Amino acid sequence: MAEVIWTEPAFDQLNEIAEYIALDKPGAASTLVEKVLSAVEHLQLFPEAGHVPPELPQSVYRELYVRPCRIFYRQDNEVIFILYVMREERQLRQYLLESSAE
Repeated sequence: MAEVIWTEPAFDQLNEIAEYIALDKPGAASTLVEKVLSAVEHLQLFPEAGHVPPELPQSVYRELYVRPCRIFYRQDNEVIFILYVMREERQLRQYLLESSAE
C-alpha cells in the first residue's frame, strides 16, 4: 500500500477551486472535495490508476480527472506525491509557466 502525500501547493489549489465553486454552490464544492480526496485515496492501492498527461507524454507524472479538476501526481517507490490540482479547462503548459513566474 502506497503512502499519499499532498504538497502544500496542490492542497492550496484544491482549496482555491472549492472556494470559487462555493460562491454559487456550497454543496457542489463540498462534493467536489470529497470526490477528489476519495480518488486520491484510491491511489494508495492502485497508484497507476491515473494516466500520463497528453501534454507530457515522456514524463514520470500521471493524472486523475475528477471533473472539473485534473490532479497531477508522481510515484516514488511506495510514496505518491500529489503535485498540482487545476481546473481542466486551463492549459497545462501555460499554467506551469504562470506558476514558475511567481
